Amino acid sequence: MPGWKRASFIVFGVLLAFVVLAALFGWLLHNFLVELWWFDALGYGDYFWQRLLYRYVVFIAAVVFFFLLFFLNFRLGARFLGARQPHELGVETAQQRRAHRIYHAFQSRSLALYLPLTLALAILVALPLFFRWQDTLLFLFAPEAGSDDPVFGLDLSFYLFSLPIYVLIYAEVVAALVVVLIGLLLLYRLEHRAMPRRGGGTRLRRGARVHLTVVAAALFLLGAFYFLGDAFMLLYTDRHLPLFYGPGYGEMVVTLPLIIAAMLLLLFAGGFLLYRLNTGKGTAALGVTLVALIAVLVLRWTPAVVAAVEEFVVQPNEMTRQAPYMMNNIGATLAAYGLTDVETREYPIRDDAWEEVTPEIAVSLHNIPIWDEDGLLKVYRQLQEIRPYYRFEAVDVGRYEINDVYQQVFLSAREIHLDKLTDPAPTWVNRWLKYTHGYGIVMTPAAQGGAEPTNWFVRGIPPESSPGLEIEEPAIYFGTGEYHPVIAPNASREIDFAANGETYLTDYRGQGGVPIGSLFRKLVFAIYFRDENILYTTQTTAASRLLFRRNIMERINTLTPFLTLAEHPYVVVADGKLYWIQDILTHSDWYPYSKPYDQKVRRFDIPFNYVRNSVKVVVDAYNGTVDYYLVDPTDPIAAAYARIYPGLFKPLSEMPSALQAHMRYSYRLFDVQMDVYARYHQTNPQTFYNQEDAWEMPTVQWRDDIHRITSYYLTLNLLDRDQFDYLLFVPMTPLGQRNMRALAVVGSDGDNYGRIVIYSFPKGTLVYGPAQVDAFIKQDPIVSQELTLWDQRGARADRGRMVVVPIDGVVTYMQGVFLEATAESGMPQLVRVILSQGRIVVMEPSIEEGFRTLNRQIRKRNGEDTGQAVPGPDRLPAVVPAAPE
Repeated sequence: MPGWKRASFIVFGVLLAFVVLAALFGWLLHNFLVELWWFDALGYGDYFWQRLLYRYVVFIAAVVFFFLLFFLNFRLGARFLGARQPHELGVETAQQRRAHRIYHAFQSRSLALYLPLTLALAILVALPLFFRWQDTLLFLFAPEAGSDDPVFGLDLSFYLFSLPIYVLIYAEVVAALVVVLIGLLLLYRLEHRAMPRRGGGTRLRRGARVHLTVVAAALFLLGAFYFLGDAFMLLYTDRHLPLFYGPGYGEMVVTLPLIIAAMLLLLFAGGFLLYRLNTGKGTAALGVTLVALIAVLVLRWTPAVVAAVEEFVVQPNEMTRQAPYMMNNIGATLAAYGLTDVETREYPIRDDAWEEVTPEIAVSLHNIPIWDEDGLLKVYRQLQEIRPYYRFEAVDVGRYEINDVYQQVFLSAREIHLDKLTDPAPTWVNRWLKYTHGYGIVMTPAAQGGAEPTNWFVRGIPPESSPGLEIEEPAIYFGTGEYHPVIAPNASREIDFAANGETYLTDYRGQGGVPIGSLFRKLVFAIYFRDENILYTTQTTAASRLLFRRNIMERINTLTPFLTLAEHPYVVVADGKLYWIQDILTHSDWYPYSKPYDQKVRRFDIPFNYVRNSVKVVVDAYNGTVDYYLVDPTDPIAAAYARIYPGLFKPLSEMPSALQAHMRYSYRLFDVQMDVYARYHQTNPQTFYNQEDAWEMPTVQWRDDIHRITSYYLTLNLLDRDQFDYLLFVPMTPLGQRNMRALAVVGSDGDNYGRIVIYSFPKGTLVYGPAQVDAFIKQDPIVSQELTLWDQRGARADRGRMVVVPIDGVVTYMQGVFLEATAESGMPQLVRVILSQGRIVVMEPSIEEGFRTLNRQIRKRNGEDTGQAVPGPDRLPAVVPAAPE
């Protein structure tokens, strides 16, 4: 064969082998490579290796510990206590020879036998730590919490981080020592049979007895630790519910002393038993100790003992006896849910009308959210989706400076939604290369008038916006919908938007996604997505990137699965760009004495009795970058994760000020806090015991169902008279009653972020609750007549969400009236606004007219002269002062 042919075959063979090896390598490691590239593209390459290696470091450390525990004990038993030959003892029966051969095999081949045996045992025992590796890291890296529990005086970090892993490690070590003890007993029994004593003695040799004694002593010591853990677990007892959570008089006065006594008696019994086994003495002391231990254990685990104490000692003086323990429960629960610094104020109620509409009142009225998010979502979809491949997933609430006015708004992102494309549109090219992103947002003010066109702050494609809300980069490549992976930029070019009969194309210029310029990467991604077109397409360029995991929640959960998403992320406009902000909850169910949250009240995936919103996540809608900001460094759980993964959390000071201005307090956290505070604001033991002043979030009938009023955002000057804040607000009613008892608010702006204030009404003052006002509205003849007439004209009249608004001493209820055609494409339209103060109900086309009529009715009720012009919101200034920074 000519030389050039031979060289060609060699080159071809080498290339073929390289291709085959590359394909095999990509097939075997495609999941690992894709994960590595994705994390690295987001700037979390080091973090990826940390999370990957941490679990194996923990597991290997555990395996080494248990391996040494097993191996050293078995090695010591096999080698250090070697037996003499049977003929040296002058005895050599067939049974002894057989036992000796087996024993000699253990001696001479101990390394070959014990190495695989102990390694297998170590892996088996250490395996649970592999699955709980993150708990182990929290235990190792956790900081001090800075406060102690009221019973044992230990720092709370012990309960949050150490106790859970101690429970696991305890079970592992006990299992290991039991295996060691059983193995040694079998080994020494075999040795004893192989090496009989002169004179027919049956006692083990001294070395064997010492070895077994040490292992048994360790087991007895672990038994004492069991009782110590039993004492700690008293702090999580629920036997006193529904009165209070945690240990009470019976546990602290009866059960705890019995546990301590059992622990001490077990140590004494273990000592006497070992002494008896080694010397043959101490039988009487051992017997007395065992009898006492059994008696204490019977008393500890017999419910009748504590029940008798409860019946004859506690119940006749229950409030007095249980008061200290109720106080422990109250203090721990308030601390665990972040409620120790709640301010309480009295809200002065006025029954008369406003003398004049001050600028403060005007700002409040301009920010009342008459629409609810579900109804407004229908309007956005009908009027502003524009193209079949766009969709508004949800309506968010925010606040912006509009024409120098601090304005509360509704807004929503116009996201890509390819499922609405019809054949032949949903092709591979369209899904992967052409329809790659959503476009822009829409924004409307919170307050709208009835019977007038919708007032838009931002709308259209491309976005038309008010001054100060220009969006320089409206493309949305990452959002909350079901986003298909895309390759961008590409040779086909992407559809940017369509307007004025033209379709505008674009090329992605961001840094999101993973570069896919090489053939090997295309091969790996083709295997990963099971789509050969990724490999075959010729439309990729050197700059092409594959963007996947574009859903915000999936993106965050993949990066940090140990963090819990609080609620749906919300979109914001900052510095001309679009971002998503996601609130994160850290939680634990190991906080001592704190009452677990009732999952029936509000659904959560996991139980907890400690919760914080310590982390905010910001995701760039164009680039997909994910930044974690630590907003509460005092949270020990978040601080522990920050130590485990240095650089993962950025300090809040590094968040751009434009984004900080849109941070808001988590409404899901606030609802949990108010559910807890509704009962635990009663810090006086007598009041708490009698539940004299327990509250609840009110319920009201809405849309043919009983609706529980939860927190919503309002812009009011409730925290500081001279400053308007973006607040979360929820009314509270007495438990089982319908009148209003209190107003709960929490700030979201600047230094007021997280500041909770509870406004209670003066004693003896009746303030009607939502259910009562709802009844007044239904009973009003004018309102009911109008709603009935509208229902008979081919449309459905629907009263919207009821909003409670306290302004300048006046508590007003507001509710929009919406008309929606019964046709399938019906869209709600705000036609009237209902306002109510007490029993007085009015319905007008706008908030301004409603307040004017309402003031006139109040003055008439109070016998005042109504012939003069009535001050009212019709005097609202066109431009109201902005909230001070």
